[in-house]
Amino acid sequence: MMQIRKNIALLSSFVFLVLLFACEEDKIGENDTGTLTGVVVASVTNMPIANARISTQPISSTVFTDENGEFVITDIPVGEYSVEARADGYLAAFEPAVLTGSNTPNVILELEISNANNMPPTVPRLVFPVDNSTVEDIEVTFQWRASDPDNDPINYTLELRNITDNEIFEFENIADTSYTYSPLTLGATYVWQVTATDDVNEPVISPLSTFDVINAPSDNRFLFVRTIDDNNVIFSSDGTDEFRLTSLEKNSYRPRRNVAAGRIAFMQNDGAEVHLYTMNLDGTNKQKITNLVRPNGFKLSEINFSWPPTSDKIYFPNYNKLYRINTNGQGLELVYQTPDGSFISEVDVSDDETVIALKTNNQNGYDIAIYTIDFNGNVLTDVLSGVDGAASGLDLSVTKNLVLYSYDISGFESDNYRRLASRLFVYDIAAATAINISGDNSAGGFNDLDPIFSPNEAEAIFTRTSNDGISQRDVYTINVDLQTGSGERLLKFEDAFMPDWE
Repeated sequence: MMQIRKNIALLSSFVFLVLLFACEEDKIGENDTGTLTGVVVASVTNMPIANARISTQPISSTVFTDENGEFVITDIPVGEYSVEARADGYLAAFEPAVLTGSNTPNVILELEISNANNMPPTVPRLVFPVDNSTVEDIEVTFQWRASDPDNDPINYTLELRNITDNEIFEFENIADTSYTYSPLTLGATYVWQVTATDDVNEPVISPLSTFDVINAPSDNRFLFVRTIDDNNVIFSSDGTDEFRLTSLEKNSYRPRRNVAAGRIAFMQNDGAEVHLYTMNLDGTNKQKITNLVRPNGFKLSEINFSWPPTSDKIYFPNYNKLYRINTNGQGLELVYQTPDGSFISEVDVSDDETVIALKTNNQNGYDIAIYTIDFNGNVLTDVLSGVDGAASGLDLSVTKNLVLYSYDISGFESDNYRRLASRLFVYDIAAATAINISGDNSAGGFNDLDPIFSPNEAEAIFTRTSNDGISQRDVYTINVDLQTGSGERLLKFEDAFMPDWE
């Protein structure tokens, strides 16, 4: 009996010890905690999101992110958790985390923008060209208006359809509310519309708008240049209506029309360089002519070239050399080189390509000489030399007996090439005399520049402007009167210069 009591006592002690250790293990598990860290960022941009609400499941402490998008939850029991992040304007995000007590998990939560309250852009309102209007040249700047209620950036797509030949153009990824396009087809009808998207909502599309393009000018005999937004732009005219031929985005000047070829030659900037180009009479089909050797000299705005009426060659100066090149850009040839190294600034070649008129000068534009040569380089006529001052404009008559030019009779010379009293002269080769056709009508303080004979040579067309060098330039015509030396003037085009009349 005694032994039974001892066995029961030992068994009770064992059970007590087992329960004691079991209770101790439960207490250790309940107190095992750790730290959970993380960062909340916007998807795509990875920009931190401040003040995002962080919670877990199973539930622990709720915290908010700081200005760097970071958060810390301390004293969290070990275990497996789902971490949730919420922020205004974003969709909630969840990431798993396992806390063992020996590690500190770092959770990255990326939140996507919520579209729930985001509004699409307004429907684009087409401003220009006005619906059912007529565009007056081959280039147009489309303009429209739209806005986004949430100030989201808007991306535009312009669709343009030529319904005359059913050609479709699509211009994407336009950030501005305007787009310039050229060349339009003359005489065609176009339909256009604009699509706007904020890359959040469905795109919105404008109504359709229609415009016509002016018909091609049939026989505009006048050409001139006008400065628009710091670029020189070439126009043609029949004497009344004007038609823009070159882009507002390019610096184009010195137009010369070749009647037989039905094209216009001109100079245009190509980056920092100036090259010769040709184009159709309506400004289409522009082709670059020069390449490595191109027009150049002491002052690019004073350089001129020649395209004889029945020739397929264009003559142009390059410092002290005169070159010619086929209008297809082939067959570059050296024609003449000045023996004293003076620069060739202007050239005019006779219709039959037997006589060349030249104007040369030093590197500052002075020490001028105007003379004619044959194609062997022999000097035929000394028109003007050994004088002070500047000269510009050079045109040889069809008979090769008259040379038209402009000369500053003041003899003034300056670093900025300012001219004080440029007058128009016709040199009669047979009589060896120069006649001032500007006459008494040319008041002091003005310059007559860039003269060209009219097709019948009874008149000349030229640029007239103040000698201050900054005033508006206008194009005039004047009768060529070799008897009295004073012709009647007529204002032809306002705010214009570098004329041509073929």
